[in-house]
Amino acid sequence: MRLLSARALRFHFLLLFSFGLLASISRADLVWSRETGWRVEGGALSGLAGPEGRKALDLMNEARTDEDKGNNRSAIKAYASVAKKYPNSIYAPEAFYRSAKLHLIRKEYTKAFEDYQQVVSRYPNTKRFNEIIGEQYRIASALLDGARGRIFYGLLPGFVSREKSLEYFETILANAPYSDYAPLSLMNIARGHTKLKQPEDAMDALDRMINNYPQNLLAPDAYLKLAQAHASLVDGPYYDQASTKESITYFTDFMLLFPSDPNVAAAERGLDGMKTMLAESKMKIGDFYFYKRSNFTAAKVFYNEAITAYPESAVASRAKLRLADVEAKASGKPIAPEGKAQGDSPQRKKFLGIF
Repeated sequence: MRLLSARALRFHFLLLFSFGLLASISRADLVWSRETGWRVEGGALSGLAGPEGRKALDLMNEARTDEDKGNNRSAIKAYASVAKKYPNSIYAPEAFYRSAKLHLIRKEYTKAFEDYQQVVSRYPNTKRFNEIIGEQYRIASALLDGARGRIFYGLLPGFVSREKSLEYFETILANAPYSDYAPLSLMNIARGHTKLKQPEDAMDALDRMINNYPQNLLAPDAYLKLAQAHASLVDGPYYDQASTKESITYFTDFMLLFPSDPNVAAAERGLDGMKTMLAESKMKIGDFYFYKRSNFTAAKVFYNEAITAYPESAVASRAKLRLADVEAKASGKPIAPEGKAQGDSPQRKKFLGIF
């Protein structure tokens, strides 16, 4: 029993010592000068002692000397050695950070982003957290806009990688969901998916934007873009109108929530187009039942739905005329055939079977 207590005591002592060590490291800062090299300030420990500490410091000084001379490849290699061999030291986050900056200078965007990510994921209490998130955002934005990183030791330009930029924006969201970069990242994810002709994924990003950050300054733009994205999926009055209805919802929400927004006029035009499309779709179904099936009851239902969908529209006026035709037909009176009834638009002529 005493033996177990002694072991437990030693364990707790080591645990407390480790926490004290980490706390001391976190309070410390690394400072560089040409005269003294790297030195630890603001804390008593570097996380290493004896020969190990000396080796780590020598590598850091070697890396910084190469960096100052413009020997960036050699500097990156030395910083990588520090990060790999001494991951629990105060030198490791600085090594990743400086390596990332050098990769960025060499336009090695993927390696730069990954080294920055090592800092924020492994050392989340770093004082450079906000700065690094900003750098990651700039890398992702550059890739989205078509920047081409360098490959083969920086000798050749790489390929445009918008897919990689979307991955990076998602990483930024996970790193800093409450930062100013989070809503910006979602808007850029939507923009990227739009560029890649992936409207459903773009709409998902916009939907996350308005649900997670409804008070953000970008929310009005997200609502409008979401409405326009749904509208882009509408194929015409003969097809399913689910996207039309979604678009109407978001155009309406935009106008109700942001009545003073400068894009209200654009939203009104979009709403008019979508409500007209929905009413026209009801008309087509009504015409089918009226002219093709002589089902007057069903025809009246859909003509009335066309009127309800957009009461002030020209489509609603046609629907009212068609309702009169239904009543006339039901009474046995002659009516004009489909396409020639009162209110119908003139039919465009076919040329070689093409409209």
